[in-house]
Amino acid sequence: MSAFSYFVKKVLINLFIVIGISIILGFLFLKLYLPMYTNHGETVSVPDLNGYTYDEGKEILEDASLEYEVSLDSGFSTELKPLAVLKQFPEANSQVKTGRKVYLTLNARNAPMLKMPNLVNTPLKNVQEILSNMGLERGDIKYVPDIGINVVLEQKYRGVNVPEGFEIPKGARIDLVVGDGLGNQILEVPGLTGMDEIDAEFLILGSGLRVGNKNFVENDTVPAGKIFMQTPAAGTQVKTGELIELWISKENF
Repeated sequence: MSAFSYFVKKVLINLFIVIGISIILGFLFLKLYLPMYTNHGETVSVPDLNGYTYDEGKEILEDASLEYEVSLDSGFSTELKPLAVLKQFPEANSQVKTGRKVYLTLNARNAPMLKMPNLVNTPLKNVQEILSNMGLERGDIKYVPDIGINVVLEQKYRGVNVPEGFEIPKGARIDLVVGDGLGNQILEVPGLTGMDEIDAEFLILGSGLRVGNKNFVENDTVPAGKIFMQTPAAGTQVKTGELIELWISKENF
C-alpha cells in the first residue's frame, strides 16, 4: 500500500469516528440534556383565580409552583371584594411550564367616581341601558301622579336628588321617581303658610302634588320649622303631580 493510500484511509477512518461521536453527542444533547434543561414534558395547569383575594391567589400559585406579578391596571366590580382577582393571564386551565409567571389584574380598593347622567324627562325604557353603560345600577322606582307616563321625574342617590354632573361611585344604585300618566287632573294648591314642615308634606302628597325644593331661611317673625312662603301660591290651579316649593324658617344662631 502506497503512503498516499494509507494516508487517505487514515483520514477517512478519523472522519468517520468524528462523525460517529458527533451523532452520539447530538443524540445525547437532544434526548437527555435539553429536556432536563427546559423541563420538557413538565407542565402544570393554571388554576382559576377569579374572585379569590390577592393573598389567596398568591398562595394557590405558589402551591402550583407558578410565579405571579400584579398588573398596574385595575378594574372594579361591586360583586367582588377589594383586591380580588378580576383577570389573569395565562387564562385558567392553560398548560404552562413550572415556574411560569401569571399576571393578575385586581379589583380596585375604592370605586372610581362617575359623573351622574341626566335621566330626568327620559323614558324609563331607556334608563336601564344608560345606567348599565355607565356602570350604575337601577334602584327602586316610585310612581307619582304626573302627565308623563313612565317618564323619569327625579333621580336620587341615597335618598337625595342628584343633579347631572354630580360625582357618584361606580356601581351606585340610582332610585327613580317616575310619572304614572295620571296627571291630567286639575287641582288647587292648598295653603301651607304657617304649617309645620312635616304636616305640610303630608298635605301636599295627599293632594296629589309633590314636594319640591325646601329652602331653609332665617326669619325673625316666623317660628323655626314653620312655612312662611310657597310656590305656586295657595289657590293656584295646577295639574296632578306639580312640584310645590317651600320656604321654611330656621333657627337664628
